[in-house]
Amino acid sequence: MLLPPPLAWLVDKASYISNADQFLSALGAGLIAEGLPLAGGALTLAAPHPIIARRVWLWRADTGAVIEALGFASLEGTKPDPASVGRDWLAGLGGGPLTATVAGIGPDAPLIEWAMSRPLTPEQSELTRQVARFAASPLATLTARATMASLLETYLGRRSAAQVLAGRLRRETGETIRAALLYADLRGFTELSEAAAPEAVVAALGAWFDRIAGAVHAFGGEVLKFIGDGVLVIFPVGENAPALACDGALRAVAAARAGMAHLDEARARQGLPPLPFGMALHLGEILWGNIGTADRLDFTAIGRAVNLVSRLEGLCRPLGRDVLISGVFAAETETPLTPLGAHALRGISEPCVVFALPEK
Repeated sequence: MLLPPPLAWLVDKASYISNADQFLSALGAGLIAEGLPLAGGALTLAAPHPIIARRVWLWRADTGAVIEALGFASLEGTKPDPASVGRDWLAGLGGGPLTATVAGIGPDAPLIEWAMSRPLTPEQSELTRQVARFAASPLATLTARATMASLLETYLGRRSAAQVLAGRLRRETGETIRAALLYADLRGFTELSEAAAPEAVVAALGAWFDRIAGAVHAFGGEVLKFIGDGVLVIFPVGENAPALACDGALRAVAAARAGMAHLDEARARQGLPPLPFGMALHLGEILWGNIGTADRLDFTAIGRAVNLVSRLEGLCRPLGRDVLISGVFAAETETPLTPLGAHALRGISEPCVVFALPEK
């Protein structure tokens, strides 16, 4: 039996496509070649993610463009209507009839929707039903890939997840990266843990990390590691000038400080104590890769720069500052800074020249 080209494509080639946007656009183009009057399409996949419930790809037949929309889980834990995003968008393409088919079994099965410029013939309607049937297998493969990537990014971060997905699963020398480093840590966390209920401690940690990570991601950084109540962040230099990475780090620090100020105000209204913190900035090279036992690995960063930035943060309390900056970092920025002299850091052979942000 000779299959129609779109179905043959789903059997022979679709499983090798790694991106949902490419899958949808190729499938839509194939159906148009068979004479279907498509105005656009939508593909909805479940997303195992802490805040994203659904990912929806929207394709326009006239331009071939694909955009992605996200369906967020509500704070109450209810799931959004899986079809609402795609259906509402497709309805705005011209008012033609819509058709939706589920490619698989279960509440989280992929959903394929099409907007038509005119009604379908019975043969064309049957083809769209067969498309959903034949698409179930390649979409299951695509969903599994997306699930793995999402889970790894959630627990490892985007950069480390990409390395694991690429097959770096053994202890090895690793990769040397030059980056602006940010190390941030809560002060008095031990006392907070002793005085507050565990639920309150977890809530405080979550609020603290939200302010740091949100600011970091907004300015091009990446969280490498949560260490108790501390966090290690990098702003990779890459092919850019070091000043760009340092500028992003300084902007992230400013945003995080503003976020923490608002958080402390909210906590004060609730009768809760503030969350004092320290942050340190440095520029240097880190060794980044798999460290651990033969069968239990951790993607992490080590090196003199990591040691220095963590020790520098430890000077925040003695020097009465919430942000300290190394001389190496300071040399790459034009931001006005206040010199605090050279200071010995525990475990670091040479004194570190230290700067601070100007006091307001």
